[in-house]
Amino acid sequence: MKVPLSWLREYVDLPAVTAHEIAEKLTAAGLKLESVISYGHDIKNVVVGEVISIETLEGFKKPIRHCQVEVGEAAPREIVCGATNFEAGDRVPVALPGAVLPGGFEIASRKTYGRLSDGMICSEAELGVADSSPGILVLPAGTPIGADVVELLGLRDDVIELEITPDIGYALSIRGVAREAATAFDSAFADPADVSPPAEDGPSYPASIADPTACDRFVLREIRGFDPSAPSPLWMRARLSRAGMRPVSLAVDVTNYVMLELGQPLHAFDAARLTGEIVVRRAEPGETLETLDHVVRKLHPDDILITDGSGAISMAGTMGGLHTEISDASADIVIEAAHFSASGTARMSRRHNLVSEASKRFERGVDRELPLYASWRAARLLAELGGGTIQPGVTHAEVAVEPVRVAVPSDYPGRVAGTAYDRETVIRRLEQVGCTVESTTESATAGTGPVTGGTAGGTAATGDAASAGIAARLAVTGDDMLAVTPPTWRPDLTDPNDLAEEVIRLEGYENLPSILPAAPAGAGLSESQRLRRRVGRALAAAGYVEILAYPFNGERDFDNLQLPAGDARRLAVRLANPLSEDEPLMRTTLLPGLLKTLVRNVGRGFGDVALFEAGLVYRPSSGAPAVAPVLGVDRRPTAEELASIESALPAQPLRVGAVLAGEFEPSGWWGRGRAAGWADAVEAARVVAAEAGVTLDVRADRHEPWHPGRCAALYAGDVLVGHAGELHPRVVEAYGLPPRTCAMELELTRLEPLAAGPPQAPAISAYPVAGQDVALIVDAATPVAAVEAALREGAGPLLESIRLFDVYTGAQAGEGKKSLAYSLRFRAPDRTLTVEETTAARDAAVALAGERTGARLRGV
Repeated sequence: MKVPLSWLREYVDLPAVTAHEIAEKLTAAGLKLESVISYGHDIKNVVVGEVISIETLEGFKKPIRHCQVEVGEAAPREIVCGATNFEAGDRVPVALPGAVLPGGFEIASRKTYGRLSDGMICSEAELGVADSSPGILVLPAGTPIGADVVELLGLRDDVIELEITPDIGYALSIRGVAREAATAFDSAFADPADVSPPAEDGPSYPASIADPTACDRFVLREIRGFDPSAPSPLWMRARLSRAGMRPVSLAVDVTNYVMLELGQPLHAFDAARLTGEIVVRRAEPGETLETLDHVVRKLHPDDILITDGSGAISMAGTMGGLHTEISDASADIVIEAAHFSASGTARMSRRHNLVSEASKRFERGVDRELPLYASWRAARLLAELGGGTIQPGVTHAEVAVEPVRVAVPSDYPGRVAGTAYDRETVIRRLEQVGCTVESTTESATAGTGPVTGGTAGGTAATGDAASAGIAARLAVTGDDMLAVTPPTWRPDLTDPNDLAEEVIRLEGYENLPSILPAAPAGAGLSESQRLRRRVGRALAAAGYVEILAYPFNGERDFDNLQLPAGDARRLAVRLANPLSEDEPLMRTTLLPGLLKTLVRNVGRGFGDVALFEAGLVYRPSSGAPAVAPVLGVDRRPTAEELASIESALPAQPLRVGAVLAGEFEPSGWWGRGRAAGWADAVEAARVVAAEAGVTLDVRADRHEPWHPGRCAALYAGDVLVGHAGELHPRVVEAYGLPPRTCAMELELTRLEPLAAGPPQAPAISAYPVAGQDVALIVDAATPVAAVEAALREGAGPLLESIRLFDVYTGAQAGEGKKSLAYSLRFRAPDRTLTVEETTAARDAAVALAGERTGARLRGV
């Protein structure tokens, strides 16, 4: 909203302050400042002149006129001008030599077209009054010659541009901003809507409201004998331009001017083109309307229309129809002012992608009482400037709307702000906003009256029960309650919090004390949150880098992962409005995001990459409803309704995934590094499980997208928690991954119930360690994990750690056999172990391994 200060000062008795000081006050009141623009302050030495004579110069491609102009000096000025819209005897603005025009454009005497041009005759655009103009600005006859044009026309002005948020639609008018400025400066406010229309002496053009949910007030006034060719006065064109609107014609300019001044959108119909009664209704199926922008629009059944006997003539509150546009021959016009549904106008505007100055105001809420006064203000201006006659009577169709009434304790604003406001301050501030405040000491649940939301359709947003519920939550019996009726221009004030905000902002946000909030009681992070953080730190310490990928996949990802047709991971939740049509599904696995990020890093020159991500996946059940039910907000959902929502939601387990490629141990001066392999992916899973205090059982498996011969299933007891290994070559090719890329995905949600609780610090023994090495011969197909599990169990409580340090498959091991060499470390917490004790523990471990896996000592 652009607010010229000259216009603002007409309705507020502001002190002698600058535009920036006014802007600071308005910003403190909650109106966000965008900019302050100055007009006319740089214009110098422009005076009124009278054209004495005009000589047309011949021989040029365009009209060139040499003029003698009287400017109140000893002799007339010679000025060359290319405009042709003025004649001898006209009064015009003249920039004398040495003058400065907007933009720092300096005027000097010069010879042009063979004649001396001792100044310049100015147009509106050259004076900064309009963006463009067809010719010279011709001033009214009798304008004093030699007078300063800047002072005469009021060209010096400052414009404050404000960003108006959706909740303060009243500020989209000079009236609304003036009221805020008057409050901020504690100055007198003259309401521009304070006009006195004549009594409703019979109807004007016939009209009615067919749908009360679309419109609750509709006003028509008729003007006859209007001259459509009458020009808009300069002061009106200047104000419209500086307020951001382009002057069009007198009828359009007057309706726009009143809309900017009062905040009430208006529309002018050509009375000769109207047929029968005007009716406000919803659109009918198949109905169309050609709007003023020459677009034929197919109307929706929820669109709000103004119609007559011929059909739709206007999209209510948005844009008029082309058929009833005022033509150059129009003599009779009908002015319409109404109060349309805010939500209905907003939906219609967005549905047709048609945003107008009128729709911006209606969707934010317009003063319901304005149509009678705004239409009279516009009719008077049209009659005064266009020579028309206002016809007696006014058409006033209305639907009764119960006013909003809000119950609030007098100390509630102070409770919200954290500071004390006395009762008188609260009442004074609410009355400054325009509220009517009544005091009551009755109980919080009695005598509050109906509390309505003031919807445009005239229906109550809340009723007595809601009012009692709000009051009961805010106060106790015996509190000093205030019954507040907000003004009609503030439809946003519907509950006690809105009223508290008004008191706080007018008292000044800068006056609120700085108080640190009290820390809420609690046990800190949950065990689940602690586990997730420990897992992240452990993987980072192991050399992995965390990423955050978008949780979206596409069908192509399932194909690239080589998932079979019946795989459960292909059943995914489809987004209603996906960011990309290539990825319209919620992810069922973390791998696609990790693999795409790995490819991107490799493409940027980072060949050795180890990445991990912890996040949710979304796994719907096959029988879940396709769409979750949408419930109202007027009450708490029932248990059955909550269950219906839960049944439609997919399972959302927390998973951890990792991918790695290139060298896991880098090469350097110390020697060759080591390429990442499937064992590193398995080890990453072990790192994650160790943070939960769980030891994984690793078993060979076949599971897409892993290589069938290099895939491990990860079990915690009998619970499958994930997979790890080397990816299938086809997956590597599909994503463009480096050869032999490895990956791991583990479901942390399944590990959490198996966790042993908070991690405990291990007991440290001061006694020496005793080491024993064993080499076992087993079948080549025997899993290493099975041998290790048997050794660990057989060794008993004295075993501190076990490590596989060699695997041999040569001739000495035998055909179809392999040799596994383990290092066993024994330690007691209370004594030094003897050789006999460690030997016995070792032999017990070997014996159990032989019993379970057929292992035998090498060389035996």
